[in-house]
Amino acid sequence: MASSRVGSVMVMLRWLLLRVYRIPSTPTNPTPAALGLHAEEVTCSAVDGRRLRGWFLPAPGIDPNAPGPAVVILHGWGSSASDLLPAAPELVAAGLSTLLIDVRGHGRSEAVDFMSMPRFAEDLEVALAWLRRDPRVAGHQVGVIGHSVGAGACLLAAAQDPTIGAVVPIAAMAHPAELIRGSRGLRPAPPRVADRVLHTIEATIGHAFDSFAPITTIARVQAPVVVVHGTRDRTVPPADAARLVDAAGGRAQLRLIPGAGHRSIGPFLPVVPELATYLHGVLTARTPGTRDPLPG
Repeated sequence: MASSRVGSVMVMLRWLLLRVYRIPSTPTNPTPAALGLHAEEVTCSAVDGRRLRGWFLPAPGIDPNAPGPAVVILHGWGSSASDLLPAAPELVAAGLSTLLIDVRGHGRSEAVDFMSMPRFAEDLEVALAWLRRDPRVAGHQVGVIGHSVGAGACLLAAAQDPTIGAVVPIAAMAHPAELIRGSRGLRPAPPRVADRVLHTIEATIGHAFDSFAPITTIARVQAPVVVVHGTRDRTVPPADAARLVDAAGGRAQLRLIPGAGHRSIGPFLPVVPELATYLHGVLTARTPGTRDPLPG
């Protein structure tokens, strides 16, 4: 009888959480055309068959006879590729072909009931597979850039995929359970209630938080990492960025952006040329079978 009541509570809590964390309507503007950019439409299938949409911006002069480096840009929860599109011109100008993808339930991609960091990582791997099939891209010279939940997904994917050549997580949290437990809605709750909520979220997404927390995955990433964070981030504290760099064990460097918050990409744009030059150098230095260079 008691187990039945507990099961009913879990079902109701899961229903409530799906409503609370329902994916909001996400922007689809600006478009590449609105920014005067040449982009190719991309469509591919997620692991569950749902359609993912994106834009591919080839670097100038890239052709099948001279494949070059490339990056995938992954947005955060409740965001879309459009939000990060303003960063693309500097990446392309630096010689990095750039793929921006909308994960499931976001932007122009097909809807789902819920998303999670592991699902973001699944969609990132689909995007990477698409990119590596393009004859204009050198498959061993591919890096990833992610924002917020997308940043955590990039670290998770790189921890599982040693062929990823570089990672730039922007505004990444150290541990999702810490962030949720400290949220405005859950902070006043008794610890037992908070524990039940976190357990229900884990059961819903099918993964324990510790298995995909960036503070855990970054230690397994073989590629060089540049952790980028705003000093005025009120959603994810800048101290999380320092913790991630420490956990990387020497394979990461920290780049704090004065005055930058969490949501808007605008304050981060001035550092994009520097990051683009760095990524181009790291990725083009890679040859099949060699170790990744340390950042520095």
